[in-house]
Amino acid sequence: MLASLIKHRAELTTVTEDATIQNALDLLNETSFRAIPILDESGQLFRGAIYKMHIYRHQAEQGDMHLPVTALMRNMTKFINEDATFFETLFSLRDLPFISVLDNNNHFIGILTHSRLMEMMADSWITRDGKYTLTLLTDGTRGSLESAAKYISRYTNISSSITLNPDNNHRTERLIVTLPDTISEDTLSKIIRVLSRKGFHLESLEELDNISYL
Repeated sequence: MLASLIKHRAELTTVTEDATIQNALDLLNETSFRAIPILDESGQLFRGAIYKMHIYRHQAEQGDMHLPVTALMRNMTKFINEDATFFETLFSLRDLPFISVLDNNNHFIGILTHSRLMEMMADSWITRDGKYTLTLLTDGTRGSLESAAKYISRYTNISSSITLNPDNNHRTERLIVTLPDTISEDTLSKIIRVLSRKGFHLESLEELDNISYL
């Protein structure tokens, strides 16, 4: 899965560790990126990243713009392997604009951007053939998620589903289900009534025709 999301090195703007801070700023201004990777002089090994924000701060403090980029280097340990799992990737990337991806020889092969991962998650959650999204509040009892899926599946397929627990409380866990565009309003009403009788509170219902896909 990860391989298809990587923006490979040949497509990227990078700097090597012998470049100056001014060199990096020039590249950042040309590309409008917030940060770019720093590689070793061979162009193979990942060293870190340099951010436009830190360069501007350095410049405002009358810092030497001819210093090497390593003087402002960040994220030296922020990278993942190309065979990283989805959860390793998600938690490594959550606070970063991008994370560098290394092969099994620790050679830099590209980056995975925060925006690309979010696109993938959105596409997986709200499918193109979806019509309605139901947010159900569960009571957190064992098997409640499986039960909700079973009740819904009596009437229609499930296009996608995801669970959320924003309160970190198993008694307020949410199940968000996307139903396909083949479903009628009558069938939707039946599903909602059944779920309500079985103890699932419908927190929200959204019609996906009203969502603009970017």
